[in-house]
Amino acid sequence: MPLPLPRRPDVVDVRICVASLLSGLGLWALGITMQTRPFGESWSLLPLFAMAGLVLLRRTAPTFALCAGSLALIADQFTTGNLATVVMFTDIVYAAVVYGTPAQARRIPVTTGLITVAVTVGFLAWFRQADAILVGAVTALVTFAPATTGVLVRNHREAADLARLRAEQTALLAEMDRTQAVTAERARMARELHDMVANHLSAIAIHSTAALSLDDPRTTKDALTVIRENSVEGLAEMRRLIGILRDSSGDLEPAAAPTLDGLGALAENARTNGLDVRLDDARTPHDPPLPAPVELAAYRIVQESLTNALKHAAPGLVTVALAREPDGLRVRVSSPFGEARGPRAPGSGAGLVGMQERAALLGGTFESGPEPHPELPGAKVWRVEARLPIDPKDQGVTE
Repeated sequence: MPLPLPRRPDVVDVRICVASLLSGLGLWALGITMQTRPFGESWSLLPLFAMAGLVLLRRTAPTFALCAGSLALIADQFTTGNLATVVMFTDIVYAAVVYGTPAQARRIPVTTGLITVAVTVGFLAWFRQADAILVGAVTALVTFAPATTGVLVRNHREAADLARLRAEQTALLAEMDRTQAVTAERARMARELHDMVANHLSAIAIHSTAALSLDDPRTTKDALTVIRENSVEGLAEMRRLIGILRDSSGDLEPAAAPTLDGLGALAENARTNGLDVRLDDARTPHDPPLPAPVELAAYRIVQESLTNALKHAAPGLVTVALAREPDGLRVRVSSPFGEARGPRAPGSGAGLVGMQERAALLGGTFESGPEPHPELPGAKVWRVEARLPIDPKDQGVTE
């Protein structure tokens, strides 16, 4: 496996290297030195060029640059010295904290602080004069000051990165919430459209099939009458829904949501379409009013159950039972289970899914399936039962 190629120096690092090297050469040409040492001025160029080369590695290899730069700075102390070499070293210390690992960012300031204290105490013990504090101050400016500056800059950058990450996460969560809201709204619209229109279309399909299959003028006339009534009602409901969807200003007043008071009319309409429906409402006038979402869900479940009975049930009595329970409302619809006589309307299964979703949105339960007939041995009924809980704080809230 080939070794990865080293990263190219950053453009800013190249500019810093060139500017520092030219400044150091200018100081050397003018004969400006920092001290007098046995080695001549020309020897100070070696640490200068070495430090300039290490500046190119301040981002890509900050640890190596700091270690090699420390050696170059020590070597510079045995020459006449160059101010540019010292300045470049301070930049390397700063870069090692900013671009190094988190462990380096913690250790370098502590290490440089200890070095500063050790140098100050050592020179005080050696010189035994207060002037030795100046040596400690210079050491602090060369090592500890750039290290602490690097810590401040790194913390600021990390805080900015964290804030940017939080902003991105907030935007992502907002987009997820928007997507979920759109999905939920589409599901709600699909349920409403299905529950409101499917009943009329099912009646139209069944009676039109009967009118085409039976050569009886009386039957044909009755079927056409039912078809016309359901088509007019279904068209009116479709127009209202489309009007609500098209109205972007929000000025269109939506129709009032159906309530359980309309179950009588719903049962009568089912009888008109050919179902034998019995409504058993065990509620009493003394019961507290139901919340509007519970009444709407119960109404739609009964409506869809009657639609399914019209399409799939065998001849017989369809029973709709409502009972108020301590923690909610129980809705039960039973229809004869078996081979249906006469024409049938196709089903997609979306009705059962919609009823289950309505119950789940209220935290309730929904069950459906065949079970033995309570009165006729050997017969079966198709049972749809939903339990819709009521939050105690919503008792009596109807809007």
